[in-house]
This record gives sequence, structure tokens and C-alpha cells, in this order.
Amino acid sequence: MASGLPLRHPAQGFNASQQLIKSDRGGMITMSDDNVMIKQIVGTHAPDGREVDVKPLLHLVEDILKRATLQIDTSLTAYAELEDKTHDQVNFASMLNALSYTIDRISCEIAYKALGGTDVHATTVSIFNILATYSWDAKLVLTMAAFALNYGEFWLLAQIYSSNQLAKSMAILRQLPSIMENLGPLKARFDALNNVIKLMMDVTRCVVEFKDLPTSYISQEVPALSTAMAHIPTAVYWTLRSVVACAAQITTITTMGHEFSVSTTEAWELSTLAHKLSNILEHLRKQLAACYEYIDEKRNVETFQMLKNMFEMIHIDNMKVLRALIYAKDDIQPLIDGSSKKRVHLDVLRRKNVLLLISGLDILNDELSILEQIYNESRQHGARLDSQYELVWVPIMDHSVQWSDTVNEKFKSMQSSMPWFTVYHPSVIEKPVIRFIKEVWHFRKKPILVVLDPQGKLVCPNALHMMWIWGSNAFPFTSLREESLWREETWRLELLVNGIDPVILNWIKEGKVHFLVWRR
Repeated sequence: MASGLPLRHPAQGFNASQQLIKSDRGGMITMSDDNVMIKQIVGTHAPDGREVDVKPLLHLVEDILKRATLQIDTSLTAYAELEDKTHDQVNFASMLNALSYTIDRISCEIAYKALGGTDVHATTVSIFNILATYSWDAKLVLTMAAFALNYGEFWLLAQIYSSNQLAKSMAILRQLPSIMENLGPLKARFDALNNVIKLMMDVTRCVVEFKDLPTSYISQEVPALSTAMAHIPTAVYWTLRSVVACAAQITTITTMGHEFSVSTTEAWELSTLAHKLSNILEHLRKQLAACYEYIDEKRNVETFQMLKNMFEMIHIDNMKVLRALIYAKDDIQPLIDGSSKKRVHLDVLRRKNVLLLISGLDILNDELSILEQIYNESRQHGARLDSQYELVWVPIMDHSVQWSDTVNEKFKSMQSSMPWFTVYHPSVIEKPVIRFIKEVWHFRKKPILVVLDPQGKLVCPNALHMMWIWGSNAFPFTSLREESLWREETWRLELLVNGIDPVILNWIKEGKVHFLVWRR
């Protein structure tokens, strides 16, 4: 790899950097029409079709720049005491072997042309020529890697030179001690540099995200993606141009040392680049959000159809169905056990009859009380009934509704009062599942009790009234069982008032006159 920014006499470096900025000063204004520059840049683009997974390299660049970003208010001793976090071990040695020459070449191109006074646009074009065969995202990441190589070396010496003799000797050659001793006047300059570097990284990450969009769900025929792809060459150009400009200003600082003074022109250049990158980033993020929205919609439609198909299939047990309805991954425990109040996995419901109590947060306390009474009675009959069914509350909340503290408190209060299993949080239930529950199971606002057998088959779309009337005697809560119970039932007053108030049943037994008024 390149050994860093080359040494040169301070005055010579200063004059070269000033020449670079002056020669480009008009360019930033007169070349305001990006189409002229982008046409030239696109003309250098000749990808050879090879795919480079730039994400591991991007991760490394992020790590370097994060650790190299100077916090001016931090004491000198802190530079050597930065937290030593070990980033993920990624096996990309072979990729680095293939790319190290290119990264070195870009690093040298930036460093020497910064000292030579070549204008920013010309240097940027020369980098594009070096990277002609690479994709747009690879051009960005490789250039950022070359920048990180030099910038990281600069701040590595700054952080350890006070405690390492080799680093100290190298730092003296770089005039680092004089720079570190006079950080105050340079604070505004490094703040501006850090801001531009952050924007360069943000744009780079955004472009890489576009490259990673799943082609099975989105194509360039989608307006949001086609708009973004048309704008990406512009984003890459201005990011590379910003890299060159930042490198030039860092060269000025290292060559002038404590004699460096900030000029209005240099401050204006960084401010202009930051403004340009901010606008580009805002546009790309807007298009990226639209792409994700489009992808989510296609995935939601796919999941919705998958749910419909799933209930037409025969399964060995109910786990596939429950995972699709409640939570498909294994990274969290999606249920809370009502008895222990501890979080549990869906496996606790395996091969059991499962009753899904589906409701919003507006379910009536009276309805819950009746259900709780029946549920508790079923548990008192011993292990036989206890193993027959499990009840799970599935709270349905519109994803567009803001989750406030008030709503959260109400949810937690309801959840804590339930003796059965509950879904850990409404956000666990995905949009296509909510759509399925509303469109296929016809859930509106009133609670429903959907019954699934041990194989996950739907056996009753709403057993709530069945349970209220016959309680656990209605087990296994199938539509056939309900028909059988109605055939066996005698229409009498006890049928209507049973379980509501024992006093009314006593009146009936005593033969007292009473009136039943039905109000709607």
C-alpha cells in the first residue's frame, strides 16, 4: 500500500495547494451544469462485467474513518486511548489482493496531483479513468479506501506518536507535533473536513444500498430506481471530487504545519462541496425510500398470497402456520406466558389446538372477564383439558397509528391482566398478516376467536360466541361442534342468562315473573 502523503517543502506545498484551489475556483461556478461533466465521466465508464462485493471493504473504510475522525475537544492523551473494538472478521483477503494495486494507484494519484497543483476536476477524471472497468459502487468504495489509507495513516500517527518512538520520528517528518500543539485555530477546518467526509460516506453507503436491492422484487423499469440510477453517476462524480478536495486541504495542513492559515477560498470550497453532497444525498435517500416502499409492497402481496395458500395445504403440525401468522424468525421470543409473565418461543404451541383472540385495544372488560372465567375453569379440570387448547391474544394495531406512551400503557395493562399467552408487541404482527386477518377472517373492530387445530388447519373462523354460550364444553370449537351443540340445545331462558348472573337463574327456578328486554 502507499506510504501516505508525500513530503515536500512547506512553501512549495502551500503554493501548489493554493494553485489547485484557485484553478478550480471558477470551475465550481462555471461548470454548474452537471450534464457537461457527467457526460465526460460516463464516457470513461466501461465495466467489464465482474462483480465486486464491496461491503467488506466499505466496512473497513468506515472503521478507519470513524477512528480517524478528529474530535478537537479531546485531549492528546485520548488519541492513544481510543477503544480497541475488533471489527467483524471477514474473509476477503483474496479480494484485497486483487484490489490493493488499484487502491494504491488511486492513493498516489490523489496525493501527488494535490501537491502538483492539478485542478480538482482533472484529478477526478484521472481517477475515473483508473476505475473505468468497475461498477459505480465499486468506484466509490475503492476511492474511499484510497482516501482512508492516507487519512487513516495521518491520524494513526497523531494518536500514538507520543507513546511510540517510531511513530514519533515519523510524526516529526510530517510536522504532526506542531499541528497537534496548535489545534485551536484548525478546529473549524477539521470540523468542515469531518462534515464533508461524513457526507461522502453517507452517499457511498446509499449508492451501495441501491446495488443491493433485490432484483427479484424491483427492476430499473420502476420510476424510483430508474431515476436514482440516472443520478448515480452524478453522485459518484461529486463524491470523488470531494475526496480530491479534502486530500488537497489535508496536504496543505501537513506541509504548512503550524504556519497554516485558513483562507476564505478554502472554507468556501468545503462549504460548497458539503452543500452539493447534501442535496445529492437527500435526493438519493428519497428515491431509496421509494424503492424500499415498492419492494415492501411486493413482498406484502407475496406474503398475503402465501398465507392464503398455506391454509389450503395439509401440514404435519401447526408451527409453519403459527410462524407465518405471528413471527417467522428465531431471533426473538414472540410470546409472553400469561402465568409466568416470561417470554417464550412459539414451540410452546406445537401440536396443540390454538385459539387466537384477535382484537384491538378497545376490547371490553366484560368480554375479557367472561373469557377469563371460562379459560380458568378449563384449567381447573386438570391436565386433560389443560392440554387440549391454548389461547393467544393477537393485538391488531394499524401500522400508521403512532405508538404513544398512552397507547403503550394501555397495551401493557391489558397484556398483564391476561392469564393466557399474548403476542409480545403489536409490531411483531406484519402488515400482510393484518391484511389477511381483515380480508380473509373478516376482522373489523369487534374481537374474534379463530380456532386452529394441532395441524394448523382453520376449524372455526370465530368461536367467541360458542365459547360464551357453552364454555369449554364446546371443545374442540369447530363449526361442526357448534352445529351439534345447537341441535342438542333447548331454547329456554337459561340458555340466554347462564353465566351472566346466578340470581336470575334462582328467579327462574322459583317461578317468579320476569321480563326480558332486548335493546340494540
